[in-house]
Amino acid sequence: MIRLHHCPQTRSMRTLWLLIELGVTFEVVEHAFGKNLRSADYLQIAPSGRVPALEIDGDRMIESGAITEYLCELFPKAGLGRLPGERERREWLSWIHFAETITQHSAALTQQHVALYDPAMRSPIVTKLEAARLGKCFGALEAALSDGRDYLLTGGFSAADISVGQAVYMARYFARLDGFDQLAAWYARIAARPAFKESLPERGTELYKQEFYEVWEG
Repeated sequence: MIRLHHCPQTRSMRTLWLLIELGVTFEVVEHAFGKNLRSADYLQIAPSGRVPALEIDGDRMIESGAITEYLCELFPKAGLGRLPGERERREWLSWIHFAETITQHSAALTQQHVALYDPAMRSPIVTKLEAARLGKCFGALEAALSDGRDYLLTGGFSAADISVGQAVYMARYFARLDGFDQLAAWYARIAARPAFKESLPERGTELYKQEFYEVWEG
């Protein structure tokens, strides 16, 4: 039995997308973003009070990168992982965890633009810096894709594209892909996948209420 604890438009979306791509049977327990993740019941599953949390065969896992590695090793025939000893293993691992580098900047901007309801609490300096850092992440991806490859690994679509793709999906609320032509083409390619579309939030459950959040000027 696999059960995913999920909030729309958060890191758990990458686990949801991965599970759909794997083609395995699983359940989703959807939580609203906020204080309900601090309930005593949920803290028994995820002591940090965050998503994703995965219940699998009586055990529990947290941290999206660790969950991705574990699921790809558990279901190797899907070809979404790169197992120890395989040629692209190190590159695959680097991209899996680079997703979190991108997401930490999106998370800081989410706090500024979404979680802080009082505009007086927001920081123009933080929003400018974090948006610029997302731009640097986009630049790193643009460089990696500049040889014309279709996916992050030359061996084809993998969980690396899922993890980084979901991180870019969130980052696009705060930084535009304008000027990053290879990155934009790659993102369009993976966003066209049926499993990506299935992992998107249902109308009315979105965390982000705007299509784009401009740098806060105070």
